[in-house]
This record gives sequence, C-alpha cells and structure tokens, in this order.
Amino acid sequence: MTIPLLTSLQTTTDALRQLDATSGSGTLASTARQHLKVLLGLLKTGTYDERTGRHLAAVTADTAIQTGWYTFDGGKHEEAQRLFVGALRAAHASADSRLRAGALSFLAIHGYSVGDPRQAVTAARTARQGISDQDAPTLQAMLLTRQARGHARLREERHALAALDEAEALCVNGPGEDDPHWLYWINSGEILGQRGSCFLELDRPTEAANAFASARGALSHQETRTRAQFLSRAATAQMRAGDADAGCATAQEVLTMVDGIQSARLDEHLRAMLGEARLFKRAAPTRPLLDRGEAVLKERALT
Repeated sequence: MTIPLLTSLQTTTDALRQLDATSGSGTLASTARQHLKVLLGLLKTGTYDERTGRHLAAVTADTAIQTGWYTFDGGKHEEAQRLFVGALRAAHASADSRLRAGALSFLAIHGYSVGDPRQAVTAARTARQGISDQDAPTLQAMLLTRQARGHARLREERHALAALDEAEALCVNGPGEDDPHWLYWINSGEILGQRGSCFLELDRPTEAANAFASARGALSHQETRTRAQFLSRAATAQMRAGDADAGCATAQEVLTMVDGIQSARLDEHLRAMLGEARLFKRAAPTRPLLDRGEAVLKERALT
C-alpha cells in the first residue's frame, strides 16, 4: 500500500463529490459503490503499517459517507443509513474526529428528513462535542445547521434560530486550520438557505422567502443541483407567503435548471413546489407553470 495510491483513491472520491453538486446522484451511486468496494477490499486484504492503515480508513470513511449520500439522494433511505453507520466505523478506525463528525452529520440529515428529528439533534451535538479540540469553525457551523433543522422539525423555534445564529457567527472569519477539505461548500449562502428551510418548517414563509432571497447571491452557479434545490424551496416559500407571481417566476427558473440533474430528493422538492402552485389556480402565471412542471416531472420519471 502506497501513499500515492491512497491519494489517487481520495481524488476519485473528491471528483465524485463535485459531480454530485452539479448533476445529482443518479449517475454516481453505482460508481461510488464500486469505488467503495475497492477500498473495503484493500482494508481487508491489503498490507500496510498503522499510519497507512489509518489513512486508508479515512479515505474509506469519506467514500462511504459520499456513497451513502448518493444513495439517500436517490431515495433509498434505509440503505443509505447503513452506509452512514459503516462510515462511522471506518472513521473511528481512522482516528479522525472530523470524519466521525461528517458521518454523524449525514445521520442527522436522515433523522430530520425521513426519521426521528430528535436523533438529528443528538447526532449533531455528539459530532460537535467530538471536534471540540479542533480549530474547525466551518465544520462546527455545518453541524449547527443540521442541529437547527432537527429543532425546526420538532417545532423548537428558539433552539433552531439560536443554532443558526451561532453558525453564522462561526463563518464570519472563514475556515480554521483543522477544517477538512471536503467541507468546501459551506458559506454564508448555505447557512442562509438552511435558515430559509427552518423557517419553512416553522410555518414562517415570509421569513423563509427573505432568507432564500438573501442566499441567492452566495450560492455557486456551478453547483446546479444544489442551487435548484434551494430555489425550489424559495419558490415554495414565496407562494406560501401569498406572492404567486414571484413564486411562479422562481419556479419557472428552477424548471429551466433541472434538465440533466438526477436526484429523487430534488424531485420531491419539485412536487412540493408545484403543489403550492396548485393553490393559486386563478393566478395568471400558475397555469403555464403547472403545465410545464407536469411535463418536466413526467420526463424525469422516464430517465
């Protein structure tokens, strides 16, 4: 086992991560599983010293986290949870508390999205405690957004907003010395977008729409899937706040963006967005949006 080999394997994991943010998980999950299978085989049968073994376990943990995410984004939630738990074991073997925090952060997403939001809060808090000795404000901020989403699902508004305020304060000075390379996507736009999502959960659509509007300028145009997902929530928030014109305009923008993006999770957001539009059947821009939206969803179902 050589360091150049491990570097190459990590580069593959990083490249898949970048592709996911652009085009979604649909074309990546099977490739990531094969990549993870190679790493697990090396862990089981490879020859290496303790230091190299920890490095290999770290690459495996990162890859298992990403494979779990692609699987989750593809709608296979139970399989994804198993991968996140496996990633947690590999992260423990790597002795890298930041990777343990990463695995726990995705278990938190599972909790507030399709499981028990209380487990999301617990996972995020546990992860934050595990990196208390690290100079990693960006990682702490990301975990606080996961914690906030769990609180929002539990209707714990004060705790959710306090976690988001702390996350914003941590990001003011940029990354710390120990922030991991795989956390490149955390910025003010991401945190504002998470604030918008929390406000949606808390039935405060006007505040949600304002937060999403503030997030737009900071979101990367290259990360098309991520941007489309946030904007679909923004459209939903605008319509729930009673602004059908703005909501339909944003929704039309989203429908233009989604071609070629394969993500079951994004499809759920599109359906929610169009569901809100159906409540405004008499509004002039609603009918063309619904006609186009239904056509887009039918086409996506065939891919």
